[in-house]
Amino acid sequence: MRAHEVAQFLLASCPTLSSFTAYMFGSSLNGIGSDFDILIIGPSGDNLKQLKGEIKHAGIALPLDVLYMLPEEAEETNFVLRENCIPLETISKINNDY
Repeated sequence: MRAHEVAQFLLASCPTLSSFTAYMFGSSLNGIGSDFDILIIGPSGDNLKQLKGEIKHAGIALPLDVLYMLPEEAEETNFVLRENCIPLETISKINNDY
């Protein structure tokens, strides 16, 4: 499965994802690697608990490595820029590069 297909699958099968900011990063964006690195940024609480269940179910079909961060943590570490994270929405719409 290619990165854009994974992004499409996650966006379609994890409805709670719409309450969070989600990215893909890592070697899978270059068509190499054995898993798909996903970053999810958002608050803790019931929505996060729901999302983790959805991601766990999606992970049955996909080799996912998921990192969860609070917004403050993501900002403090500058993770998105440092790791060249790309929004899942963007990846899901580009089927020839990712």
